[in-house]
Amino acid sequence: MYGLPYRVRRLIAGPPLRLDGLELALDAQLLLRANELANLPPLSAGAPQQARAYLKENSKLVLGPRIEPVDTRDIRIPVDGDEIGARLYVPTGLPTGSPLLVYFHGGGFVVGDIESHDNTCRFLARHGRVRVLSVDYRLAPEHPFPVPVDDALAAFRFAHANSRELGANPNGIAVGGDSAGGNLATVVCQVTATEGGPKPVFQLLFYPATDATRSTRSKELFGKGLFLTQDDIDWFMGHYATREEDKRDPRYSPLLAEDLAGQPPAYLATAGFDPLRDEGETYADRLRAAGVPVVLSRQADLIHGYVNFLGIGNRFREALFEAAGALRAALEITVRESVAK
Repeated sequence: MYGLPYRVRRLIAGPPLRLDGLELALDAQLLLRANELANLPPLSAGAPQQARAYLKENSKLVLGPRIEPVDTRDIRIPVDGDEIGARLYVPTGLPTGSPLLVYFHGGGFVVGDIESHDNTCRFLARHGRVRVLSVDYRLAPEHPFPVPVDDALAAFRFAHANSRELGANPNGIAVGGDSAGGNLATVVCQVTATEGGPKPVFQLLFYPATDATRSTRSKELFGKGLFLTQDDIDWFMGHYATREEDKRDPRYSPLLAEDLAGQPPAYLATAGFDPLRDEGETYADRLRAAGVPVVLSRQADLIHGYVNFLGIGNRFREALFEAAGALRAALEITVRESVAK
């Protein structure tokens, strides 16, 4: 479908969609139209196990061919007397002592895994020229809040303590993630800044979920028919929280933290047609007000989930290229400054 001439693609997608002064990218509109024609059910239509199986099967359609050359190695990370999985991605030929990104996948804390974000991590590793450690944190409802937070913290601390074995520079370890994974990355930064000890040097955040306690204009505008719906959000959050008061915990809703001073610099990307847009941008404003260097990049014509749509069209890859460039520049500067000191 994406290889058809522009006029045919536009005919299939329908008239340009304009909301809130923005126009949806044709690549994104075509994806939504394809989902509509296929009559695909929302993830929230069934049980978590069904949603996971559905995502595993259908994500293959949009991930694209495996990005190479990238070397991989599966790793086990100890957590609370147990273990979680992780995968290390190293662009072929990248020298030892390079920066490392600890990455947390999206999926509402309920779905998603290393495989669902395999190509996303390969892309960031290759084009960001960094090692990437993708973390297979435990999922709700089997492992509700705060288990994924504990896993994320354990993964970052593992990466720092074992940086030499991972071939990484201990002074160049960043965290990142998309959606729920972006939430976990922000929480890792907040907790490590408060507790002292090693903390990330940079945070790469894609449309992070930051506040489960209130509605926003973007949720009202984009909560239906644009990939991530308000029903999906409620379903995810209902599985992640075991008590309503959990949602007011800053480790669940990081926007509610009283003090954001001392956070590492951030690249925070939002999507214009995303229900989570406003809370992500408000979090960027809060970081700036606390004196944290922030690059806020609104991908005004895109939808939630765009980091996974690398196999269709061009617009999604363009957005991820920008993020990979920001990551590479930030980490190279950080590592050089640490060497100079």
